[in-house]
Amino acid sequence: MNLLEITNQTWITVGIVAAIFAGSALLIGALILVVGKVFKVNVDEKITKILENLAGANCGGCGCSGCSGFADKLAKGSACLSDCHVTSPEKKAEIAKLLGIELKDEERTVAVVHCNGGIENCADKFVYKGNPTCAANNSLLGGNKACSYACLGCGDCKAVCPENAIEVTGRLSKVDPDRCISCGACIAACPKDIIDRIPATAPVYVACSSKCRGKDVTSVCKVGCIACGICAKSCPHGAITMKDNLPEIDYTKCTGCLTCVEKCPRHIIISRKVVAEETPDTSESIEKAAE
Repeated sequence: MNLLEITNQTWITVGIVAAIFAGSALLIGALILVVGKVFKVNVDEKITKILENLAGANCGGCGCSGCSGFADKLAKGSACLSDCHVTSPEKKAEIAKLLGIELKDEERTVAVVHCNGGIENCADKFVYKGNPTCAANNSLLGGNKACSYACLGCGDCKAVCPENAIEVTGRLSKVDPDRCISCGACIAACPKDIIDRIPATAPVYVACSSKCRGKDVTSVCKVGCIACGICAKSCPHGAITMKDNLPEIDYTKCTGCLTCVEKCPRHIIISRKVVAEETPDTSESIEKAAE
């Protein structure tokens, strides 16, 4: 076989291989088109428009995995627009028009931690040396705090806060009301369920979650509520009632007179003005981290 024949044979082989590849590519392309049409997911245009108006924080505070899940539920009528605390009133109004529903007036809220224990005030029942998260700590005998309702102080709430509004000092979490957007991420992350929303204008809040009686509380915490009811008896506006051994504040009646703060022998009703002043300003640390 001479050189010319070898060259021709080589080009024939190359041509066959190229044809095989080209044919395979065309076949795969055709299959992709067929599969795409058969398994095509029709996206509801309403969901897309709702999603465009949502804040896009994907914080999970609404109970969904993200804004897309919440938009889908809204379109199906299985969720309330008020479940989202991040989207602006203007954008909510647009969504309400899309859904054909009436937008209810909503008061701005902020999150608070209903505990004032920490290292100084609440005793430990054992030394925890496991995974440094509240969830892991809580999975072991309900956590290492002697009070079963106490903040574990590992910072799961701080870790999920999109606004860096939470500081953990002395194994106690505190929320900066000026930074809080009430997304609810911290509420969902807390295994003790001691973080809740209150009106942004609320002058006071109850910094305890224990439903135990006085003697049981004093044996484990220096500042826990002993259910004495002095706050309820002293409130001149009848804004406080006792429920499950804890004060419950009706913020529609509370005037911010702070009588309850002054009268509480355990100092578990706290002025939010004091909290705002005591919460460290983390803006400087954020700027340094960015540098």
